Amino acid sequence: MRKRWNGVKLISLVLLGVLTIGWAGFSIVSHELNSGKKKTIIFVPKTIDTTIEFWQVMRQGVASAAKEFDAEVEVMGTRAEVDVDEQIALLQEAIKKKPEAIILAATDYNRVVPVAKEIVAAGIKLITVDSGLNGGISTSFIGTDNTDAGRRTAEILHTHVDSHAEIAVINFVKESATAMERESGALEILRRYGNYTVLGPFYSNGSVQTAYDIASSLLKTQPNLKAIIGLNEPTVFGIGKAIQDLKMKSQVFAVGIDSSMGEIRMLEDGVLLATVIQKPFNMGYSAVKTAVEVIDGKRVSPRIDTGSKVITKENMYSNENQKLLFPFVE
Repeated sequence: MRKRWNGVKLISLVLLGVLTIGWAGFSIVSHELNSGKKKTIIFVPKTIDTTIEFWQVMRQGVASAAKEFDAEVEVMGTRAEVDVDEQIALLQEAIKKKPEAIILAATDYNRVVPVAKEIVAAGIKLITVDSGLNGGISTSFIGTDNTDAGRRTAEILHTHVDSHAEIAVINFVKESATAMERESGALEILRRYGNYTVLGPFYSNGSVQTAYDIASSLLKTQPNLKAIIGLNEPTVFGIGKAIQDLKMKSQVFAVGIDSSMGEIRMLEDGVLLATVIQKPFNMGYSAVKTAVEVIDGKRVSPRIDTGSKVITKENMYSNENQKLLFPFVE
């Protein structure tokens, strides 16, 4: 099994690299192949930062659906998830291009609302993915039930730490919908099931280095700290690195969300107790599929839950879970 696992990892790394490079040319190729007959869609993720695998995998889902449903998709994204003003400016630019639909992962639950209303007022179909908006402005939202994902992180820890333990929560961008929902779910369970002392929430702003600094400080100054919850990919990786560097994996449990190669290695090495994985490929695919249906005048569901699953060192090698961890491997 271990030999197969190593093979899968190598294949996945190669494929992910190829797909990441390949995406850069996708819009151009798609544009060249299309002659104005295809449906025009602009996809605005939270960031185009290629170091965050979650968004790279989602973009592959977008590309796959664009090919299948004969759509021309342009990608416009910020350099960092925390760049709310830049995303608003990009959306204003996108409106001027007059696509038939915009797929948006909102960086801020409230601040992006005015420009989202401008999109709808301009007659452009609006679909939200991963992170929604206050007021339910979009025709459909596609993503994880993030409150439930947050609950799952705390439920895992509840079975491993004393009910009076100190537990730290490190979130990412404070005002994004996903961050708020995951934090709410995690705190709900911690308050329901124990007399835990909760440290935080702290905010990494989606930065590995900031998450690392916060976790390192907590590990050095809080001797009673028994567990840390990280609520997105860069945050979890920063927490894991801090635990590794301080050689504290036998003293502190870490639980996260998402499934980058870095997180998977940490699971295998016992640095992470578990991670709640999302399905970003499915999100991207379903977002384009739904956008095309809306453009065609079809009725769509206002909420499409793409699901999540808890992955541990014990269950990560099953065939079913390897397909979720490595969606590009047949």
